[in-house]
Amino acid sequence: MANLIVHGGKPLSGTITPSGNKNAVLPILCATLLTDEPVTLRNVPAITDIEKLVGFFRELGSLIDWDREAKTMRLDHSDLGSDFDPQTLPQGMRSAVLLFAPLLQRFKEIHLDSNPKGCALGIRELDPHLEILTCLGAKVDHNGELKLSIEDTFKSASHWADYMSVTTTETFVMAAATGSGVSTLTNAASEPHVQDLCRFLQSMGAKIDGIGTSVITVTGVEKLQGTDATISSDHHEVATFLALGAITGGHVKISDSVPQHFDLINRSFAKLGVNISYEGDIAVCEANQSLKVQQPFTSNLLPKIEAAPWPYFPVDLLPPMVALATKADGVMHFWNKVYEGGFAWLPELVKFGAHAVVSDPHRIIVFGQRPMRPAIVEAPYIIRAAVALYMTAASIEGRSIVKNADPIRRAHPQFAENLRKLGAEIEWDG
Repeated sequence: MANLIVHGGKPLSGTITPSGNKNAVLPILCATLLTDEPVTLRNVPAITDIEKLVGFFRELGSLIDWDREAKTMRLDHSDLGSDFDPQTLPQGMRSAVLLFAPLLQRFKEIHLDSNPKGCALGIRELDPHLEILTCLGAKVDHNGELKLSIEDTFKSASHWADYMSVTTTETFVMAAATGSGVSTLTNAASEPHVQDLCRFLQSMGAKIDGIGTSVITVTGVEKLQGTDATISSDHHEVATFLALGAITGGHVKISDSVPQHFDLINRSFAKLGVNISYEGDIAVCEANQSLKVQQPFTSNLLPKIEAAPWPYFPVDLLPPMVALATKADGVMHFWNKVYEGGFAWLPELVKFGAHAVVSDPHRIIVFGQRPMRPAIVEAPYIIRAAVALYMTAASIEGRSIVKNADPIRRAHPQFAENLRKLGAEIEWDG
């Protein structure tokens, strides 16, 4: 595991271009298995989860040409074998469940030796995926190993999900895209990366209605074709670098910033005294903004930022906002409505001198502008929490170490390089 060495206390300023959206490219890569025709993907980030998927595809017999410098990948799955070794299924990544539907559509039967797992946010259910696949005609047998099968293709069905799960919604659209008849999912997730997958499938010939809403209808087609598609910018990374500018007092510009996704995110920045403006599709955080918690009209309630499935404020962006709140004048209440382990990293933040009170597994209160000091902290296996610890270190004069910060590389392949462009003194140790 690698450590981040941070020399903080310097305003970060400059212009960067964000990476392609990790949460979009992973399901899109899985969806390429649904066609035998060549697919070209652009703006592909060189992250570890993609490396694992590419290795898995090559084990299956796929031809892949990945130009990492140009961020372009060409895939051809036309010569896959008749089966695959379940031991080759990518391990240590939650998104491996997104392979279930395309593998079933291609091989009709798959056997899995273990449940894919992800980060340390909390319990990550496999049941909703199996429920969706069963609803669409798959047979599930769990007797020591997990066996999934379909007779010919997925069948049409209507399903009302228990909650808005991103990966379950993506499993649904991939399964139904080449299924028979018309299928509908109610209580579907609508995050930008879900929308990206749906539009990618449309570019392959899929018929999908309701993109960006909580009800998605898919009319199955017999065959999907090849396509040439570009991965959109990662709105999480855009927000993260804007927060880095704000917490260090720097002037940061982010190109290709997908501003249409930022209305609520920008209002949450404003609650902490940070104004985000735009020059076309360039997002701007001006220098030396006065970080001050804005008081609500209902003065007997604490100001709060609450996160839940889109179109709520994104749960993944709570940690950078928590870090920002430690530097703001005032008290802010944070509520994570999704993950019971979302604030388990707070003891590490406190090592910097931050004052944060854990109300329960889903809620915390941060008291800002407490005296802060450099520290050696341990990053959890949560991407944005590791980033938040770096943000805090970057805002404090002196040398800090964020140990075991590798999770950052899962989402930000050019993290240190981008930070150096902004003037950061940062290095990887290991």
